[in-house]
Amino acid sequence: MSEGQKTRFLGRHLMVKGEYVDDILSGRKRATIRLGRVRVKYDELIVHGGGRPVAKVRVKNVVYKKVRDLTLEDALKDGFSSVEELLQALRKAYGEIRPDDYVTIIEFEVVQDLSKLEPEDPYLGLEPADIARLALRYLGDTLGEEEKRILRDLTVTNSIRATAVRILGSLEKRWIVRRVLRRALNELVRRGLIRAQRGRAQRNRR
Repeated sequence: MSEGQKTRFLGRHLMVKGEYVDDILSGRKRATIRLGRVRVKYDELIVHGGGRPVAKVRVKNVVYKKVRDLTLEDALKDGFSSVEELLQALRKAYGEIRPDDYVTIIEFEVVQDLSKLEPEDPYLGLEPADIARLALRYLGDTLGEEEKRILRDLTVTNSIRATAVRILGSLEKRWIVRRVLRRALNELVRRGLIRAQRGRAQRNRR
């Protein structure tokens, strides 16, 4: 089976080349086109490019079509000026592509720029689950086993209270969950993976 006929699954993390980061953050690139059928499991994804997380996006639409059916509109959504320019980028990424190969067009909108976070918010405006996902992806070498258990549970609950009860057995121990989150967040900032600047209004913490 060729690459263009395979089915893959996309989790919470969407990887792009560093050269596309600015176009995503500016809104010029509003889609990514991947060879083969990609099943997108979640409505919100964290986009990574240039070795760091760059944005949180909301998936607006997922379309499957054959290479021969790609249009100028598809190319423009992906940040290219023509179908031929898009096809050249696909060949550069995947090698040979055929007219009958399937592609997946994942359309999205940026809901959070991870280089412009909120310094006045204790968690920089990030959801607990997003901090946990980033920490587990980038900080594995510095996390203890209990910290990993807490962070993994937060990716499911997105709730400090719920994780305190589920993992530590008591709501009174939510301070431990907060401590793990703050340590992870501080390390992500220290490594330059995310940055705090004035951004949107604070969100209510769970």
